Amino acid sequence: MPTWKSRGLRGSTLEELINRSNERYLELGLALIQKIPTPITPINIDKKTRHITLAYFDQKSTVDYIGAVQGIPICFDAKECAVNTFALENIHPHQVRFMEDFEKQDGIAFFLIYYTTRNEYYYLPFRVLKKFWERAESGGRKSFRRDELSDDYVIFSPGEQGVLIPYLDLIQKDLDERV
Repeated sequence: MPTWKSRGLRGSTLEELINRSNERYLELGLALIQKIPTPITPINIDKKTRHITLAYFDQKSTVDYIGAVQGIPICFDAKECAVNTFALENIHPHQVRFMEDFEKQDGIAFFLIYYTTRNEYYYLPFRVLKKFWERAESGGRKSFRRDELSDDYVIFSPGEQGVLIPYLDLIQKDLDERV
C-alpha cells in the first residue's frame, strides 16, 4: 500500500491558486468545480500539532477536480514540473482510463501544469496527453518536452475579474478544436 509523507504536499500552492480561481468562477456564476480529496488512513499523528505525519492511501485517486462549466462536465488534474520535460510516470494508468471514459461521456478532461522554472501555467488537453501516453506505451519516450506543446494553451495569469489561473477560456479553445 502506498504511504504518504510530507513530499505528497508538492503542488499544494498550485492547488491553492486553482481553489481560489474556482471560488471566483463560482462567484461569477461561470462554473462549479470541486476539489476531490484523496482518501487516506492516518498511521502517525504528531501529538503536539495534531498533523498527520504518515498515512496510506485508501484507494486510487482519479483526478484532482471535477465539476461543470455552464453545463459542460469537466475533470482535471493539477501537476507541477520543475524542468522543461514532464515525466509521464507522474500520471497513473487509472487516471488516463478515468479521463478517457469521462470524455466518452462528452465531458472535457485536461491537466493544468505549472512549469515552475518558467513560471508558466499550461492547459494540456487530454487528447494531447493521450498521444504522448500512446507513444510511451509503444516504446517511445516516457516523457514530453515543453517545446512539444503548442503555445496556444499557455495560461496568462492573473486573468480578468480576479481569477488567478484563468483556464476557462482554454476550455472553449479545447472545445473548438474538437469539431
